[in-house]
Amino acid sequence: MSRILSAVAWPYANGPRHIGHVAGFGVPSDVFSRYMRMAGHDVLMVSGTDEHGTPILVEAEKQGTTPQALADTYNRVIVEDLAALGLTYDLFTRTTTRNHYAVVQEMFRTVHKNGYMVEKTTMGAISPSTGRTLPDRYIEGTCPICGYDGARGDQCDNCGNQLDPIDLINPRSRVNGEAPKFVESTHFFLDLPAFANALETWLRGRKDWRPNVLNFSLNLIDDMRPRAMTRDIDWGIPVPLAGWEENPNKRLYVWFDAVIGYLSASVEWARRSGDDDAWRQWWNDPAALSYYFMGKDNITFHSQIWPAELLAYDGKGARGGTPGVFGDLQLPTEVVSSEFLTMEGKKFASSRGIVIYVRDMLARYQPDALRYFISVAGPENQDADFTWADFLRRTNDELVAGWGNLVNRTASMIHKNFGEIPAAGELHEVDAAMLRQSSESFAKVGELIGTHRHRAGIDAAMRLVQDANRYVSETEPWKLTGDRERLGTVLNTAAQVVSDANTLLAPFLPHSAQKVHETLGGTGVFAPQPRIDEVTDLDDDSRHYPVITGDYRDVPAWASARLVPGTPVAKPTPVFTKLDDSIVEEELERYQAR
Repeated sequence: MSRILSAVAWPYANGPRHIGHVAGFGVPSDVFSRYMRMAGHDVLMVSGTDEHGTPILVEAEKQGTTPQALADTYNRVIVEDLAALGLTYDLFTRTTTRNHYAVVQEMFRTVHKNGYMVEKTTMGAISPSTGRTLPDRYIEGTCPICGYDGARGDQCDNCGNQLDPIDLINPRSRVNGEAPKFVESTHFFLDLPAFANALETWLRGRKDWRPNVLNFSLNLIDDMRPRAMTRDIDWGIPVPLAGWEENPNKRLYVWFDAVIGYLSASVEWARRSGDDDAWRQWWNDPAALSYYFMGKDNITFHSQIWPAELLAYDGKGARGGTPGVFGDLQLPTEVVSSEFLTMEGKKFASSRGIVIYVRDMLARYQPDALRYFISVAGPENQDADFTWADFLRRTNDELVAGWGNLVNRTASMIHKNFGEIPAAGELHEVDAAMLRQSSESFAKVGELIGTHRHRAGIDAAMRLVQDANRYVSETEPWKLTGDRERLGTVLNTAAQVVSDANTLLAPFLPHSAQKVHETLGGTGVFAPQPRIDEVTDLDDDSRHYPVITGDYRDVPAWASARLVPGTPVAKPTPVFTKLDDSIVEEELERYQAR
């Protein structure tokens, strides 16, 4: 057994999340975490809503509310949506907790003490009309390196180079299109070049990463420069140094504080568990494994900035140093980045109505239908396109007519002919071959999920479903009513394969997995679901918020479990809902009406 940290990207709390977001961080992390628990590992899956930064201020002003009230609203929306999708967080929290503030400030103090926070005066961008600081990502212009018109103030997505807003040619604000004004301001910069050697050594030791992630990360080494970790803003975590902490207009940059959420969420989880130091088993132990899940636009933060912060805290940069009270914090085992999901050939853009919100999707369709589409056709290692026609086809042809049909026809024949799981008689070679294939699928599918090849993993599981449907068609149990022993053997074999396939598909399709388990007469929890708890801030009794948590210990083993003859099997009901062809036109009309 290994300890596995599933560190899941923090959705930003300035609005509801769309299906492109959960395709990148949500479903892949949950499939992996569910599988790892079933394989016997001790998993800690953490995340929360990212609630600081200028975009929150801008949206709050637009809605006529306060930043905290806005964050409270969307924190709850996001919590409800992710829980409904079945994402099994041990703790999904938020970055406005007092615990998070304390962890971030401890990280800053130690990084500063170790000499990796450099104070310098720079040119910062502000909005001429509002006087408000513009975050790097809210400034666009032409890249001075490759000429791409649409580069952001922190990075050019075309050539991958890091930038500063002042580097851009013809910079403009994404908020209102005006040209930013650049003024002098003093800030703390994380001295990234001091970690160039350590980061390169670490990255070159990563042999199993997705090539696009590793190559992009290695390319960042060539253009490492100090990055500002404070901002002129009044919404964020105070800088914990004398002369700075009292300044209401200087705050730690969200770049610094958000990634620390993985650690602070782990600390909060431990404190809520009754063992304040339990988090250390995932963070201080070199044998523990950690996997970070996000979309490709967040690679820089997870393969450069966060590892640099960890190295700085540990005192493992060019200047040396010693760790603080958190001890020696381990670097990520793997940064698991997905590409982008588009919608009907266009990039998701909530502001332009090119969007399908998770909440709207789950209000009209089964959560496992969405999880299936993301798993089998999502943006794992290349951009993928969501179309309603493809969603309809995959739901009806693969889930309903394939997997759902196998479950229903098998359970229906067992209920009609025996009323219980029949005993198997002498196996024919066709039966034995089917059972061998079913049993051998566990190693294959497990290896694919464990190495983040989820599309291949669910394809392999669905091939077993296809072959099991073929087995039932070829053995024709409906013609065996005069041979009870042979009929029982065929239906026992079919039921066993259904049970095995259900275990293989449980990480992908947990809602239906529970129903299939019960259809075959199973009792108790088969695929645990998360729950939402209303909690009080551990360090401020006046603050309350919802968290996603759950007890996920009661899971089936990742292996074939023999069905017990005599287990009652009731008349089944359909597992999946068949979609009418009209939904394609309806959804496209709904989208075009925005």
